[in-house]
Amino acid sequence: MSGNVYKTIEITGSSSDGIEAAIENAVERAAETVRKLRWLEVLETRAKIEDGAVANWQVTLKLGFTLDED
Repeated sequence: MSGNVYKTIEITGSSSDGIEAAIENAVERAAETVRKLRWLEVLETRAKIEDGAVANWQVTLKLGFTLDED
């Protein structure tokens, strides 16, 4: 077979430590159950505000992974 075929999923990670930490949390958690993760795309970024400051970041990602070959 030439070329790869990818499946995509959407997940949302969160962190009070920033956007990058939210992304890393999401990818690390997905890697526990999804094999062959290959790429990500940031779809949406939002934050919860408490007392006039950012309290928590949420980042929605599209993750791509290659399908197993038989």
